[in-house]
Amino acid sequence: MGALCVWLLLVTPLIISAMPLNLEGNPKQEGATGQFWHISDLHLDFSYHITEDHRNVCLSSKGAKASSPGIFGDFLCDSPYQLILSAIQYIKDSHQKVDFMIWTGDSPPHLRVNELSTKIVIDVIRNMTSTIRSLLPDLLVFPALGNHDYWPQDQLPVKENEVYTAVAEFWKPWLTEEALSTFRKGGYYSQIFKSNRSTYTLRIVSLNTNLYYSPNKVTVNMTDPANQFEWLEDTLKISRQNNEKVYIIAHVPVGYLPFARLTPAMRETFNLRLVKIFRNYSDVITAQFYGHTHRDSIMVLLDEKENPVGSVFVTPAVTPIRSVLETDSNNPGFRLYQYDTMNHHLLDLWHYYLNLTEANLKNESSWDLEYIMTKTYQIKDLQPESLGDLVKRFQQPGSIEFLNYYKNYLVSFDSRVGCDPLCKIQQICAIQYLDKDSYTKCITGSKGVK
Repeated sequence: MGALCVWLLLVTPLIISAMPLNLEGNPKQEGATGQFWHISDLHLDFSYHITEDHRNVCLSSKGAKASSPGIFGDFLCDSPYQLILSAIQYIKDSHQKVDFMIWTGDSPPHLRVNELSTKIVIDVIRNMTSTIRSLLPDLLVFPALGNHDYWPQDQLPVKENEVYTAVAEFWKPWLTEEALSTFRKGGYYSQIFKSNRSTYTLRIVSLNTNLYYSPNKVTVNMTDPANQFEWLEDTLKISRQNNEKVYIIAHVPVGYLPFARLTPAMRETFNLRLVKIFRNYSDVITAQFYGHTHRDSIMVLLDEKENPVGSVFVTPAVTPIRSVLETDSNNPGFRLYQYDTMNHHLLDLWHYYLNLTEANLKNESSWDLEYIMTKTYQIKDLQPESLGDLVKRFQQPGSIEFLNYYKNYLVSFDSRVGCDPLCKIQQICAIQYLDKDSYTKCITGSKGVK
């Protein structure tokens, strides 16, 4: 398929030209403030190369002409290795004092089934893991599997398999044997993050929500794939008994897609069960973090009385890819969270992005601070109450906050379409209502949207 010739890119030494950082854009830490990175959807296209024939720049364009390819990629292609290297190098050179990183999956590219294999998928995940470990050798990483981290894509199984076993070996430097034992069986785990600065112990729960993803044919007739629901409730019950706080990380998010009307990110039954669990343990779960959609979005988990009880964040992708049928895409991005080390409440979010067009024109990657969440939206912190108040402001006609939100949703991609009233309704409903009944009432009756 031509990809093997380019595969040498994956084993060449790491040669990187680091750009100087804009230190004025770096966050300041207070005494009781901790930090962690979140990166997702790297989607390495190992076939990417510059050629005059724009139909053959990358396999991930599926024969479409690349729009304006450069060394850091193209909006019709998945990430070239140089783009991913520049992102990890920026994180390294920022010299931020962080406690850990979360990495929410999807290393392989968007290719046809016959252009990949189990071996290639494993090799790509190995390479992405090695890249992170080579550049950030002292950083603790909490990873999660994505729907492309298997072959065939989306079909993640409910028992031990070659991919789970291989990836568990790659992630041994980061995870405990207890975490790896459940990962090998079902692709999920939990692990304590040890800190002497906190009143509460923090537990990271990494879910394999790919088991609940609609295209996964393996789990169609199952009620509890890989016994993950039972395990999750048992884990949260123990966390409550032990006075722990929990961060949920996963690839496919709960709730409804903000860009597709009446479309949940996972199967309805699985989504509802997760939402109920998250509501029941909202006193334990401090925040949730996802990837998958390639867009920057938030959700506010509401209880049955519509009180905000959970903060949910979807980080955009490093890959800039869009299909030839899509008008909008995203610039590459990743983010840094600040949290209160005493109770693990989220305090702020610093989002960094690469203007892909400019980077290709200049042949240098200049990652910039796109926004600081509390400053951009004039909120106190990232707690559910603050996000709930923000959404009320989104709902107002001509809301400046919502205009900023939609710009950030596309990671400062130069959108010619914008967000019309129907688009805004879809966005607002997806932000507020994560279960079918409340979402349907919102989307069909424009509940709470002006």
